[in-house]
Amino acid sequence: MALLGFLTISVFLILIFTRKVSVIVALVMVPVIFGLIGGFGLELGEMMLSGLSTVAPTGIMLVFAILYFSLMLDVGLFDPMIKFILKVVKGDPLKVVVGTAILAMVVHLDGNGSATFIITISAMLPIYKKLGINRLVLAGVVALGAGVMNIVPWGGPTARAMTTLGAEAKDIFNPVIPAMIAGIVWVIIASALIGLKERKRLGILQLDESDLQFSVSEEEQKLRKPKLFIYNLLLTIALLVSLVGAWLPMPILFVLAFVAALMVNYPKHDDQQARIAAHSKSVLLVATMIFAAGIFTGILNGTGMIEDMALALVNIIPDSMGRFLPVIVAITSMPLSLVFTPDAYYFGVLPVIAETASTLGINPHEIGRAAILGHMTVGFPLSPLTASTFILIGLAQVDLVDHQKFIFKWAFMTTVVMTIVAVLIGAISI
Repeated sequence: MALLGFLTISVFLILIFTRKVSVIVALVMVPVIFGLIGGFGLELGEMMLSGLSTVAPTGIMLVFAILYFSLMLDVGLFDPMIKFILKVVKGDPLKVVVGTAILAMVVHLDGNGSATFIITISAMLPIYKKLGINRLVLAGVVALGAGVMNIVPWGGPTARAMTTLGAEAKDIFNPVIPAMIAGIVWVIIASALIGLKERKRLGILQLDESDLQFSVSEEEQKLRKPKLFIYNLLLTIALLVSLVGAWLPMPILFVLAFVAALMVNYPKHDDQQARIAAHSKSVLLVATMIFAAGIFTGILNGTGMIEDMALALVNIIPDSMGRFLPVIVAITSMPLSLVFTPDAYYFGVLPVIAETASTLGINPHEIGRAAILGHMTVGFPLSPLTASTFILIGLAQVDLVDHQKFIFKWAFMTTVVMTIVAVLIGAISI
């Protein structure tokens, strides 16, 4: 069964890397075929259903989280923040760079990298050009801000980790909140250090008021609800506090928050349908991927492949190294974003490592926490394996290799800082 499991993982990774089939097809087709080879036959049905049941809460949470934060972008909740930052930064490169990082982190609350890059760079690029600030700084600092915020549970990596481990946000995300806060602080410090270099190089210049204006398209303006700003702000704050406090299950919180936002901001039936339809593509892609992953993990767990693979690996790992496994996963997670897609890592690699950790007496949830400290969170805006990276460098008008060389060390240090804090607070053990 261990051999069958390693073959399943290997074929899955090969299909993903070579793009022979879509991720969803690979997640379902590969384990079914190897399950049949293993002689499980009709038993696979119950395994798949069990896997689907396990990931259902995560799938629901993702659907409504994406809808909620996309709606908040539509209504203009973040517009005042953008305008305020543009007003404060003026002609000081240091303030411009720090303001860029803060703006990227705020906008990335929705977990959508493409939207974050479009909004943030569109707002800040004219100022960078006017002041002569290196555009690599713009791309790099936006990458840092979006990367650290991508740890949120409705972001792709954490959702994948929860799906793979059959865990909830309180198991994976909540314990690393202090580490994430430390990462946010580090990003601001790193941005200040980068901005200080640009200030020394360029000095402080004066900008006209027209250079500091934030504008949206006519179509976007029609969606804005400035009179409901206070309502949307209080609703979002209440949602975030409830999420951290775990007052209700996360899927339920997002369902209630989305409905409360939709019916107040867009009371007409046709407008409500239009907002849902506008974001349905991104919702559908995420939801189908999560449920396909449920089938993948359901079969691997139900057939015993995962357990047998872990036992095989345990025999290879020296006893003295076993207890360092969570820290090793954390430190390597960010660089591995350049090698493994999120699907390959979280659905192919993570379950085997987690089960190996379990066999060594380590809580597999620690492996999930370690993974999200870097893999396709901090690392996603540098990875050539994610499409949004090319949106980032395209809008900022920089080369991918130059972007990676410039920001890699700062991004890696974000993971290191968060790992140290995670160890200190006991989120991952050593």
